[in-house]
Amino acid sequence: MEIDPLDQAEGSSGANPANARLNTWVAITVALLATFMGICKVKDDNIVQAMQQAQADKIDHWSFYQARNIRQEVAQSTVDQLTITRAAAAAAAPAQRAQLDSAVARYKALVTDQAAKKDSLRALAESDQKAYDTLNYRDDQFDLSDTLLALAISMLALTSLTHKRWLFWIAMVPTALGALMGLAGLLGWHLHPDSISRLLS
Repeated sequence: MEIDPLDQAEGSSGANPANARLNTWVAITVALLATFMGICKVKDDNIVQAMQQAQADKIDHWSFYQARNIRQEVAQSTVDQLTITRAAAAAAAPAQRAQLDSAVARYKALVTDQAAKKDSLRALAESDQKAYDTLNYRDDQFDLSDTLLALAISMLALTSLTHKRWLFWIAMVPTALGALMGLAGLLGWHLHPDSISRLLS
C-alpha cells in the first residue's frame, strides 16, 4: 500500500483545526512579508544606484577640482614669472612693457577664474558626499529590514513545521521590527540603530 503525503497532510490538518489555523496564519504572514520585502528591495536598489551615482559625481568633481588647482598654480607661476620679467624690462621699449602688462593682467584673471571654479567644484564634491551619506543611511535601514524579515520568515517556517503557537508570536518580534525599518526606509523616517549598523558594516 502506497502512502500519499497529501492525504496525510489533509488528514492531520483535519484532525487538528488549531494546527490548520496556525498554518494559515503562517502562510498569510509569509506572503505579506515576501510582498513587503519585494517593495523594499525595489526601493533599496534605486537607492544603491543613486549612491553609486553620487560617489561617481564626487570623484569627478574632486578630479576637476585638482585639475583647476593645477591650472591655478600654473597661471600663478606664469604671473610671477611675467612680473619678474616686467620688472627686469622696466627700461625696455614701451610696446614691450605694454605687452608684458597685458600678459600679467590676463594670467591674473585666469588665476582668479580658476580659484572661483575650484571653490565651486569643492562645494559640489562636498554636496555629493552629503547626498551619499544620506542615501547610505536609508540603505542601512533597508538592509536591517531585510535581515529581520528573513529571520522572521525562518522562524515562521519552523512554526509551520512544529505547530508551536508560541514560536509564531516570537516570530512577530523580528516581523514588527523589520516592517518598522522597511517603512522607515520607504517613508524617510529618522530611525537608525547606529550600533547595529556599525556591527553589521
